[in-house]
Amino acid sequence: MDITYREITKIAREVEKFTVRTLRADGIGSGELDVLHAVRKSPGVTQAEICRELGIDKGLVARQTRSLEAKGYIIRRDDPSDGRSRRLYPTEAAERLKTSKAHIEAEFYSWLLEGLDESEREQFAHLLDTLYRRCKEESRGGFKEVAARLREGETE
Repeated sequence: MDITYREITKIAREVEKFTVRTLRADGIGSGELDVLHAVRKSPGVTQAEICRELGIDKGLVARQTRSLEAKGYIIRRDDPSDGRSRRLYPTEAAERLKTSKAHIEAEFYSWLLEGLDESEREQFAHLLDTLYRRCKEESRGGFKEVAARLREGETE
């Protein structure tokens, strides 16, 4: 039984809703934000690589990258090792948007934690950091333990 009732997911979803709503004023949609994040995370990525990473259709990625390029958030450069391929890179505007997104999220979380006293905030931050480290370790390991639990549950 999940004693958390997926509350971390629910909080993150609400923060994301607010962030997307706020960034929409800059003309950035949630799908574009995902693509832009992929480009910032891996400068020089191809559209095909973004498709694989995000698990979305190549036509959608093409539309979103064209839109992001037109808005000045990404640039395309020819791949020196493959004349047919073009690589995507974030611009300064993309980096400012990243800072803006982080600022929006930080403000939301700051507001959310105002309901706790200092001791509770410190304890919560410590526990959250512990969970985050465990999560990153599992991610770096290819999610083997969690995937195994899912497979075990399917056989029961």
